[in-house]
Amino acid sequence: MRTIGALIFPGFELLDLFGPMEFFGLLEEDYRLELVAEHAGPVVSNQGIAAHVDTIINDGQRFDILFVPGGAGTRAQVTNTTLLNWISAASSKAEYTLSVCTGSALLAKAGVLDGRRATTNKAAFSWVVEQGPNVEWVREARWVEDGPFITSSGVSAGMDMALGAIALMHGKATAFKVAKWSEYTWHENKDTDPFARLHGLV
Repeated sequence: MRTIGALIFPGFELLDLFGPMEFFGLLEEDYRLELVAEHAGPVVSNQGIAAHVDTIINDGQRFDILFVPGGAGTRAQVTNTTLLNWISAASSKAEYTLSVCTGSALLAKAGVLDGRRATTNKAAFSWVVEQGPNVEWVREARWVEDGPFITSSGVSAGMDMALGAIALMHGKATAFKVAKWSEYTWHENKDTDPFARLHGLV
Protein backbone atom coordinates (compact mmCIF):
# COMPACT_ATOMS: atom_id res chain seq x y z
CA MET A 1 0.00 0.00 0.00
CA ARG A 2 1.45 3.34 -1.11
CA THR A 3 0.17 6.62 0.32
CA ILE A 4 -0.21 9.44 -2.17
CA GLY A 5 0.07 12.95 -0.79
CA ALA A 6 -1.70 15.16 -3.32
CA LEU A 7 -0.82 18.80 -2.73
CA ILE A 8 -3.55 21.39 -3.17
CA PHE A 9 -3.34 25.18 -3.01
CA PRO A 10 -5.67 28.05 -3.91
CA GLY A 11 -6.26 27.98 -7.65
CA PHE A 12 -5.31 24.34 -8.29
CA GLU A 13 -6.74 22.79 -11.46
CA LEU A 14 -9.56 20.30 -10.85
CA LEU A 15 -8.79 17.83 -13.64
CA ASP A 16 -5.05 17.94 -12.88
CA LEU A 17 -5.87 16.50 -9.48
CA PHE A 18 -9.03 14.46 -9.66
CA GLY A 19 -8.45 12.80 -13.05
CA PRO A 20 -5.31 11.01 -11.85
CA MET A 21 -6.77 10.41 -8.38
CA GLU A 22 -9.69 8.58 -10.01
CA PHE A 23 -7.25 6.14 -11.59
CA PHE A 24 -5.10 5.60 -8.50
CA GLY A 25 -8.20 5.35 -6.33
CA LEU A 26 -9.58 2.49 -8.39
CA LEU A 27 -6.62 0.42 -7.15
CA GLU A 28 -7.86 0.66 -3.58
CA GLU A 29 -5.65 -2.15 -2.31
CA ASP A 30 -2.54 -0.44 -3.68
CA TYR A 31 -3.06 3.25 -2.91
CA ARG A 32 -4.34 5.44 -0.11
CA LEU A 33 -5.08 9.01 -1.18
CA GLU A 34 -4.67 12.10 0.97
CA LEU A 35 -5.06 15.78 0.15
CA VAL A 36 -2.38 17.93 1.78
CA ALA A 37 -2.18 21.72 1.96
CA GLU A 38 -0.31 24.46 3.75
CA HIS A 39 -3.33 25.35 5.88
CA ALA A 40 -6.36 23.46 7.19
CA GLY A 41 -9.83 24.15 5.87
CA PRO A 42 -11.35 24.20 2.39
CA VAL A 43 -9.04 25.00 -0.54
CA VAL A 44 -10.74 26.61 -3.53
CA SER A 45 -9.77 25.34 -6.97
CA ASN A 46 -9.30 27.42 -10.11
CA GLN A 47 -12.85 26.43 -11.07
CA GLY A 48 -14.32 27.61 -7.75
CA ILE A 49 -15.01 24.19 -6.24
CA ALA A 50 -13.39 23.71 -2.84
CA ALA A 51 -11.64 20.55 -1.67
CA HIS A 52 -11.34 19.31 1.91
CA VAL A 53 -7.81 18.95 3.30
CA ASP A 54 -6.84 15.67 5.00
CA THR A 55 -3.52 16.83 6.43
CA ILE A 56 -1.35 19.94 6.50
CA ILE A 57 2.29 20.21 5.54
CA ASN A 58 3.64 20.74 9.06
CA ASP A 59 2.08 17.49 10.31
CA GLY A 60 5.34 15.79 9.33
CA GLN A 61 3.65 12.96 7.44
CA ARG A 62 5.74 11.04 4.93
CA PHE A 63 4.21 10.14 1.57
CA ASP A 64 5.30 7.33 -0.72
CA ILE A 65 4.19 9.39 -3.72
CA LEU A 66 4.14 13.18 -3.81
CA PHE A 67 1.63 14.47 -6.35
CA VAL A 68 1.60 18.14 -7.41
CA PRO A 69 -1.12 19.46 -9.74
CA GLY A 70 -0.92 22.71 -11.65
CA GLY A 71 -3.36 25.53 -12.20
CA ALA A 72 -3.41 29.32 -12.16
CA GLY A 73 -2.55 29.21 -8.46
CA THR A 74 0.99 28.06 -9.18
CA ARG A 75 1.84 31.63 -10.19
CA ALA A 76 1.51 32.74 -6.58
CA GLN A 77 3.02 29.61 -5.04
CA VAL A 78 6.39 29.85 -6.84
CA THR A 79 7.30 32.55 -4.30
CA ASN A 80 5.95 30.65 -1.28
CA THR A 81 9.21 29.51 0.33
CA THR A 82 7.41 27.60 3.09
CA LEU A 83 5.60 25.46 0.55
CA LEU A 84 8.65 25.07 -1.70
CA ASN A 85 10.78 23.92 1.22
CA TRP A 86 8.12 21.36 2.12
CA ILE A 87 7.98 20.11 -1.48
CA SER A 88 11.75 19.65 -1.46
CA ALA A 89 11.68 17.72 1.83
CA ALA A 90 8.63 15.62 0.91
CA SER A 91 10.05 14.74 -2.49
CA SER A 92 13.36 13.63 -0.98
CA LYS A 93 11.50 11.09 1.18
CA ALA A 94 9.09 9.89 -1.54
CA GLU A 95 9.52 6.89 -3.79
CA TYR A 96 8.03 8.87 -6.68
CA THR A 97 7.24 12.54 -7.30
CA LEU A 98 4.57 13.29 -9.91
CA SER A 99 3.35 16.57 -11.33
CA VAL A 100 0.72 17.65 -13.82
CA CYS A 101 0.74 20.79 -15.93
CA THR A 102 2.36 23.79 -14.21
CA GLY A 103 2.84 21.72 -11.07
CA SER A 104 6.31 21.13 -12.52
CA ALA A 105 7.01 24.83 -11.98
CA LEU A 106 6.68 24.25 -8.25
CA LEU A 107 8.96 21.22 -8.41
CA ALA A 108 11.47 23.20 -10.45
CA LYS A 109 11.39 26.19 -8.13
CA ALA A 110 11.89 23.85 -5.18
CA GLY A 111 15.04 22.59 -6.90
CA VAL A 112 14.07 18.94 -7.06
CA LEU A 113 14.16 18.77 -10.87
CA ASP A 114 17.66 20.20 -11.29
CA GLY A 115 19.59 18.05 -13.77
CA ARG A 116 16.44 16.10 -14.65
CA ARG A 117 14.29 15.86 -17.77
CA ALA A 118 10.77 17.21 -17.32
CA THR A 119 7.83 18.70 -19.20
CA THR A 120 4.83 20.88 -18.50
CA ASN A 121 1.77 22.58 -20.00
CA LYS A 122 2.75 23.71 -23.48
CA ALA A 123 0.67 26.91 -23.30
CA ALA A 124 2.66 27.97 -20.21
CA PHE A 125 5.96 26.43 -21.29
CA SER A 126 8.10 29.58 -21.36
CA TRP A 127 6.95 30.71 -17.90
CA VAL A 128 7.60 27.31 -16.36
CA VAL A 129 11.06 27.13 -17.95
CA GLU A 130 11.92 30.41 -16.19
CA GLN A 131 11.24 28.72 -12.83
CA GLY A 132 13.84 26.00 -13.47
CA PRO A 133 16.85 27.06 -15.55
CA ASN A 134 18.77 23.95 -14.47
CA VAL A 135 16.06 21.56 -15.69
CA GLU A 136 16.24 19.83 -19.08
CA TRP A 137 12.79 20.83 -20.32
CA VAL A 138 11.30 18.56 -22.98
CA ARG A 139 9.31 20.58 -25.48
CA GLU A 140 7.41 17.67 -27.05
CA ALA A 141 6.16 15.01 -24.63
CA ARG A 142 2.82 13.98 -23.18
CA TRP A 143 4.73 13.02 -20.06
CA VAL A 144 8.35 12.45 -19.08
CA GLU A 145 9.81 9.82 -16.76
CA ASP A 146 13.21 10.51 -15.22
CA GLY A 147 14.05 8.20 -12.33
CA PRO A 148 11.58 8.87 -9.50
CA PHE A 149 10.19 11.98 -11.23
CA ILE A 150 7.25 11.84 -13.63
CA THR A 151 5.96 15.12 -15.06
CA SER A 152 3.18 15.67 -17.57
CA SER A 153 1.92 18.22 -20.03
CA GLY A 154 -1.28 20.15 -19.37
CA VAL A 155 -4.49 19.18 -17.60
CA SER A 156 -5.82 16.01 -19.30
CA ALA A 157 -2.25 14.80 -19.91
CA GLY A 158 -2.08 14.07 -16.21
CA MET A 159 -4.50 11.20 -16.71
CA ASP A 160 -2.25 9.63 -19.34
CA MET A 161 0.74 10.17 -17.04
CA ALA A 162 -1.10 8.56 -14.11
CA LEU A 163 -1.74 5.46 -16.20
CA GLY A 164 1.92 5.54 -17.22
CA ALA A 165 2.91 5.64 -13.55
CA ILE A 166 0.56 2.74 -12.80
CA ALA A 167 2.13 0.80 -15.68
CA LEU A 168 5.57 1.56 -14.26
CA MET A 169 4.62 0.30 -10.80
CA HIS A 170 2.20 -2.50 -11.67
CA GLY A 171 2.62 -3.34 -15.34
CA LYS A 172 0.76 -2.28 -18.48
CA ALA A 173 -1.98 -4.85 -18.04
CA THR A 174 -3.06 -3.15 -14.81
CA ALA A 175 -2.94 0.29 -16.46
CA PHE A 176 -5.17 -0.92 -19.29
CA LYS A 177 -7.53 -2.50 -16.77
CA VAL A 178 -7.89 0.84 -14.97
CA ALA A 179 -8.47 2.61 -18.28
CA LYS A 180 -11.15 0.05 -19.17
CA TRP A 181 -12.86 0.44 -15.79
CA SER A 182 -12.88 4.20 -16.37
CA GLU A 183 -13.96 3.93 -20.02
CA TYR A 184 -10.94 6.06 -20.88
CA THR A 185 -8.85 5.87 -24.05
CA TRP A 186 -5.25 5.92 -22.86
CA HIS A 187 -2.78 7.84 -25.03
CA GLU A 188 0.02 5.51 -24.03
CA ASN A 189 2.83 6.97 -26.13
CA LYS A 190 4.41 9.49 -23.77
CA ASP A 191 6.46 11.07 -26.57
CA THR A 192 3.46 12.05 -28.70
CA ASP A 193 2.16 15.53 -27.88
CA PRO A 194 0.11 17.36 -30.52
CA PHE A 195 -0.14 20.44 -28.29
CA ALA A 196 3.59 21.12 -28.57
CA ARG A 197 3.09 21.85 -32.27
CA LEU A 198 -0.12 23.82 -31.65
CA HIS A 199 1.82 26.12 -29.33
CA GLY A 200 4.80 26.48 -31.68
CA LEU A 201 7.30 24.56 -29.56
CA VAL A 202 8.37 22.20 -32.35
